[in-house]
Amino acid sequence: MVSALSAALFGLLALLVTARHGTPWALDRSLYLWSVRHRPPVLLAVARAITATGTGPVPYLCAVTAGLVVGVGVGRGAWGRLSPVAGALGFLLLVQGMRYAVLFAVSRPRPPAGGWATHAHGFAFPSGHTSTSATAAGLLAWALWRTATPAAARAGWCVLACWAVAVGLTRGYLGVHWPSDVLGGWLYALTWLAAATAWAARTYRTDRPAPPGPRSSTVP
Repeated sequence: MVSALSAALFGLLALLVTARHGTPWALDRSLYLWSVRHRPPVLLAVARAITATGTGPVPYLCAVTAGLVVGVGVGRGAWGRLSPVAGALGFLLLVQGMRYAVLFAVSRPRPPAGGWATHAHGFAFPSGHTSTSATAAGLLAWALWRTATPAAARAGWCVLACWAVAVGLTRGYLGVHWPSDVLGGWLYALTWLAAATAWAARTYRTDRPAPPGPRSSTVP
């Protein structure tokens, strides 16, 4: 259900962007201009540091960690523990590869290069840093939900959600994407994650630790 809904929303957004030949909406332009005019050095440095984690080793480390966490929970020999790692990495690569197909199909230009505050290349929709970080965060969040205690899972979800949202916001703040590109990246990642986690839940069955119960007391 979630996968179908997010896929429909992503498809609709992609069609609208294509129909407009990549022309940004008024809200896109307003937020872009605001970001260009509000870039104090400290915020700019923080945004660049956060956006750098949206690609490169960090998402892959998240995917490997997710696979290891699930593999330990499955506990079916060496291959049973390593196959989730291979699956998580393969899934992340698949999501990135299919994104390139969408990029070239939509062919949306980026915002004017004069407003960029970091390096970028290629087409804009959907945002690659946004979709990659959201996909990696979603994989690890699902692994924690399946294997960790409820308190640990909630803490992990909060951290990972903040990271994925922050990476997306920095792409717009640094001027290399329109806000609708970032929205497209989140919807694209959610579509794949919802489908993949539904399949993985049936394939990798794990036992989630129960929270500790109250101690029993005896009356002498």
